[in-house]
Amino acid sequence: MTAMVRRPLSQGELDLFVAAHQRFVEGRAGGRRLSLKFIDLSGLNLAGRLLDDADFSGSCLENAILAGASLERAILFGCDLRGADLKGARLKRADIRGVSLRGANLSQADLTQADFREGVIAIPHATKGLSAVRHEAVKGVADGAVFSGATLDGSNLDGMSAAKADFTDCSMRGARLNGANLKDADLSGAMMDGAEVVGANLAGARLVGAVLTSVAMNSAKLDRTDLAGALRDPDPAAVARAEDLYQIALDGNAWVESGGALGAPAQFDREDLRPLGARLKGLRLSAASAKGACLVGMDLRGVALQGACLDGADLRGADLRDADLRGVRMSRANLANADLRQADLSPLPLGGGRSLPAMLENSRLRYARLDNADLTGAHLFGADLSGAEMRHVALTEADLGGTRLDRVVGLEPPASEHAA
Repeated sequence: MTAMVRRPLSQGELDLFVAAHQRFVEGRAGGRRLSLKFIDLSGLNLAGRLLDDADFSGSCLENAILAGASLERAILFGCDLRGADLKGARLKRADIRGVSLRGANLSQADLTQADFREGVIAIPHATKGLSAVRHEAVKGVADGAVFSGATLDGSNLDGMSAAKADFTDCSMRGARLNGANLKDADLSGAMMDGAEVVGANLAGARLVGAVLTSVAMNSAKLDRTDLAGALRDPDPAAVARAEDLYQIALDGNAWVESGGALGAPAQFDREDLRPLGARLKGLRLSAASAKGACLVGMDLRGVALQGACLDGADLRGADLRDADLRGVRMSRANLANADLRQADLSPLPLGGGRSLPAMLENSRLRYARLDNADLTGAHLFGADLSGAEMRHVALTEADLGGTRLDRVVGLEPPASEHAA
């Protein structure tokens, strides 16, 4: 893009504008919507500020600090955000067309339904201002940017360049990546179910362990692309077995509700349960066994799995909100990006003063959502909780020895010997 002259703004001036904008968003007296078009804000600090619906069109925010800022529906059209710190920022439905994000850090940012497409920007004349403008097409560029653990569900990245970008463990469900340049990008562990990649350049990209269900890869450029361990659609045998598996689940539910008089504990070891969709939601499946089973992305809200064994199960992106997981065994399970808000993982009473703790040793909980979960007494030795959201989590007597707690949101890390 052709260089343009932008008026610089001081930190003090910016703070005044932002304070007025916050009053505007909150509906208080003296509020005024923030509109800073074609302004030089490079290096300034906007960390944690309320900037919803603000307009920064064409402004320079190079190396600006926006970590934790709320920028929902904000207009960042044609902005220069090279090297900016956007860790944990909220950018839902933001207009990011034609933005330069080279080297920016957007790890754990929420970019749901954000628009990264090419845009046409009207550039004011250096001396005549807006009375004489020229129009210039600008493509979105995020080469070398860090998106690890970010949420890009439903975002539009058509035609964007993100070569060598880091998308590890991102949630990119239903994202549009048609014609995008993702050469040498790292998408390992990314949840890409339903994403569109028509004409995308994935040459040299890493999609190790990525979830690629309902993704048509045949029209993407896949030269030297590493797809080791990528999860594709359930095979025909798994689909054909769905009704039998559902009957096993109903028998397991009957066994619990009848106190053992009917049915039997559900046995799902090494089964692909994804064809069941949301049919297990709310069922009572105490003492079920699903060792090594695949439950990726499943809707398991409110399911009761007291004392169940899911050792080594794949639960990436599964929805386990409000689930009863007392005494569950999930050692070595993969729960990356899973939603465990309000889940109960406290000990299961066995009578006689005995109880069975939840066992999650060496489990993978990277970027999982655990707000308001009960992990009282849980065994988390060696678990990876990097980037997890853990606001108001009960951790009394939990074993956190050897756990990874870097970049955890809402939890004060324990002593340094327990964090990587």
